[in-house]
Amino acid sequence: MGVLTWKNGQYLLGGQPYRIISGAIHYFRVVPEYWEDRLLKLQACGFNTVETYIAWNVHEPKEGEFHFSGMADIVSFIEIAGKLGLHVIVRPSPFICAEWEFGGLPGWLLGYGEIRLRCSDPLYLSKVDHYYDELIPRLVPLLSTHGGPILAVQVENEYGSYGNDHAYLEYLRAGLVRRGVDVLLFTSDGPTDEMLLGGTLGDVHATVNFGSRVEESFRKYREYRTEEPLMVMEFWNGWFDHWMEDHHVRDAADVAGVLDEMLEKGSSINMYMFHGGTNFGFYSGANHIHAYEPTTTSYDYDAPLTEWGDQTEKYEAVRLVLDKHGFKPGCAFPDPIPKAAYGKVALSEMAGLFADANLEHLSEPIKSVCTQPMEKFGQSYGFILYSTFIQGPRQGQQLHIQEVRDRAQVFLDGRPLGIIERWKSEPLDITVPAGGARLDILVENMGRINYGPLIRDSKGITEGVRIDNQFLYDWTIRTLPLEPEMLSSLSYTPVTDEGWAEQVELSMLESEHAGLPRFYRGSFQVEDIGDTFLRFDGWTKGVAWINGFNLGRYWSAGPQKALYIPGPLLRKGGNELVLFELQGGPESCEVELSDQPDLGQTSAVDESVLNFVQDGEDK
Repeated sequence: MGVLTWKNGQYLLGGQPYRIISGAIHYFRVVPEYWEDRLLKLQACGFNTVETYIAWNVHEPKEGEFHFSGMADIVSFIEIAGKLGLHVIVRPSPFICAEWEFGGLPGWLLGYGEIRLRCSDPLYLSKVDHYYDELIPRLVPLLSTHGGPILAVQVENEYGSYGNDHAYLEYLRAGLVRRGVDVLLFTSDGPTDEMLLGGTLGDVHATVNFGSRVEESFRKYREYRTEEPLMVMEFWNGWFDHWMEDHHVRDAADVAGVLDEMLEKGSSINMYMFHGGTNFGFYSGANHIHAYEPTTTSYDYDAPLTEWGDQTEKYEAVRLVLDKHGFKPGCAFPDPIPKAAYGKVALSEMAGLFADANLEHLSEPIKSVCTQPMEKFGQSYGFILYSTFIQGPRQGQQLHIQEVRDRAQVFLDGRPLGIIERWKSEPLDITVPAGGARLDILVENMGRINYGPLIRDSKGITEGVRIDNQFLYDWTIRTLPLEPEMLSSLSYTPVTDEGWAEQVELSMLESEHAGLPRFYRGSFQVEDIGDTFLRFDGWTKGVAWINGFNLGRYWSAGPQKALYIPGPLLRKGGNELVLFELQGGPESCEVELSDQPDLGQTSAVDESVLNFVQDGEDK
């Protein structure tokens, strides 16, 4: 395919002038059966290149345990792109941001209390080296210098937004070269003095990220790089969503106008995102600019291609601009993927989390003097349960959880006492009878922070629990990562009308304190497989699995009102659906599988967030 170089402000491919017209698709946000479909749709819009991050936590979810198959098969994704005639840009930076859990860093790093992230800390670098020793040799045969489709590789990601350790950047660059990466290396940062000073190396190609204000952004870039080609490594054409907010949208004509201006100035571009995909499982991240803001399961991003792979008005607007500048579709747009409405699904069985048999199957009890975060026990994702016995009597006191991360449900003698949330950490009133009471605190990891100075984000109860000023000690702790194989060991019982009515009544009585956490299981039949959408109307908050695959979180707080289920996750015949509902469900114990998506109420993207200059917000 030729080797990418640059000279006199121009990219050269195989020695000939070249423009990179790239779109971002993250393999880890799309089921493998749809990789080719999404790449063809990229090509049909006029793009010649696909860009993807590589998420460390996907490939090494537990230290020393490497995954490179299924949705983690980065090699196959790149090979498919190459087969279709697309070039590839890969960004294997140890940190990727991307609204992805911990910015792609594996949670087990935080089990090393002394580790310092994204700098020349020897312990951190040793973990990066171990990972790169597994990852980079898989990429080297796919480099353009070996006849493969990879044209360029990123050294670190938006590092100027975090630090200024140039020795660290140089260590990463040298490590890539030492392992055989001999294609164009680059960095990407926002177009500000601070970011371009902190995040770049003099002998490594620098690119910039922004969503608007083209003239202003390029002018700042040219103050630092006068000879290099213009490249917008991330042109933000939409935005991501947080729970408890609206679904963000950006006007198609506005996106097309900014794209046209970039191309008129001779820039190459990478559109972030061309296709956003889905934060399946527990992989959605969080922001903390002014407060903790967890990201939704959907990563639709209001991109030209929807989360479920349909083209949009924005897709056509982008295609017309690319066509104007001579970038023609490389293929026809593939046939749409069918969608199916499978109707109501009764969840006919339930299993209580606090049932002794279920707790024993899910987790071994750990005795601890103090509450400790989940990483101390080798856990990265899911939930963690803290239990202790409180002596009584205590009258009219307050229960405090110091540094809860991120959402705690509190139970006293098996009854809901209340909820303490990271973003609204108010104490709960507590009264303990003379004989004492059992205290249970179920804490949910809603996603580690993926951007900024607060990414060191341990989960669970990170400080302690106290009643008024008295700390509580002598805890029994259970880790609840809720991996699929764990769910099969639960003891389910039929949902009776009486039992369900009792749960609904409890939820109503307790109001915001809600009911007890329970697993619900149901089955349905499928003859013709298609994409479908799980509506969770009436349910409060939890996690959903289809045939053992973790679809992600749902929450009535919105904006998202339905979870996307790609057809390949279904099977002909019987299918199993499991919900882990934290609080309480609707009057009827059922859900609906619809053929219509629902990302919730929309609001326009604030123009200020499209530029680092404003408030340091990430993409």
